Amino acid sequence: MDLAEIFRVMRRRWYVLLPGLLLAAGLTFAVTVVVPVTYQSQSTVVLLNSKKATEAYDGNPFLSTQTSLTGMADSLARNLNSDMSIRELKSRGATGTFEAKLADNAQGPLLWLTVTGTDESAVLASDRTLTAYAKERLEEFQEQQSVADNARIRMSTIVSPQTPVAQTKTRLEYMIMAGGAGFVLTMVAVFYVEARRRSQRALAERESGAGSEPGPEPSASGATPASALAPANPAETADPAKESIVEETLAIRRPPSWTRSREDGSAAEPTTPRPVMAVASAAEPPDEEPTHGHRPRTGQRDR
Repeated sequence: MDLAEIFRVMRRRWYVLLPGLLLAAGLTFAVTVVVPVTYQSQSTVVLLNSKKATEAYDGNPFLSTQTSLTGMADSLARNLNSDMSIRELKSRGATGTFEAKLADNAQGPLLWLTVTGTDESAVLASDRTLTAYAKERLEEFQEQQSVADNARIRMSTIVSPQTPVAQTKTRLEYMIMAGGAGFVLTMVAVFYVEARRRSQRALAERESGAGSEPGPEPSASGATPASALAPANPAETADPAKESIVEETLAIRRPPSWTRSREDGSAAEPTTPRPVMAVASAAEPPDEEPTHGHRPRTGQRDR
């Protein structure tokens, strides 16, 4: 089936295609209502070395970086993603989904603090709350270990919470899935109706053809009657050549004489042809094999 045939089927079954397309459009619109637009805000923080560790660098924390700071950043991110931290954030009025992780392709202890939600203003406020809470958790960890003030790791905000950005990828994917599913179901219904109508039409044509054009009935002997082999036009039978062809065809299709039925209707017994024996004549002597390459003598001298 080529593209032109597909369009012809769609045009013939428009009464199935149109409701299906309306259903697909309705599913797409329902996705836009059910799946709301989400917004995302992100901030970036960095862990800095303590004042005591930066004395050799004249107190510049960006010149003193250690591997332990990256390990501490990973530990802090795991704590911020825990259920306890999420409950604490929600108790402070933060909403949405929270995520803290090491920044991609970072060469230092950089953390991404991300908040995702459906309310743009609430997402921005929640991201600010998450950034402040991360700094508090870092201080709590060091207080629990009784770390001196001049030896404590510090946190600095590199990128403040950004204005929330609409995330339309997920919503668009759902819309495409709903519209595609509705269109596929519509096409399946169109071709299903087309196949049913074609099969019904073929069955009706077969039944009408069988009832209006009966075939020739064979005779009692099994041979086709001559009327079935005779031409439909009577003028054609006037040609002797055609008559001879018809007679030869009848002769070929007529069963042998020993298998024909008798006049009383009973089948005749097949007769076996008698073999013909070749009897040599007394006037003709039997053939003799030639000896030494000479012809046999016939009783008369060759002249």
